[in-house]
Amino acid sequence: MDDTQKYLPLSESTAYILLALETPRHGYSVMQKVEQISAGTVRLGPGTLYGAFSTLEAEKLILKVEESERRKTYALTEKGKQVLKEHLRRLAILVENGKITQGW
Repeated sequence: MDDTQKYLPLSESTAYILLALETPRHGYSVMQKVEQISAGTVRLGPGTLYGAFSTLEAEKLILKVEESERRKTYALTEKGKQVLKEHLRRLAILVENGKITQGW
């Protein structure tokens, strides 16, 4: 099994966190970005976000790039980019099949 596959499928909140980290961001900025890019459909609480950061960092999908006072800034790793890319590819297939079967 390809290493990328073991992380898939991503949860909706995890996918949005990875999308938000296209540029390095600290936690509050990630929460704002996720709400913005999800058109308000996903709102992350601090517990969810920081739990996800811990897991994603342990899995080496993100890394802490800066820490000043209480603010930690995270960025996607190459591995994180590959996992996100594969997740999005799989979602595109799902959407295309949905369009076909629903006659859209």
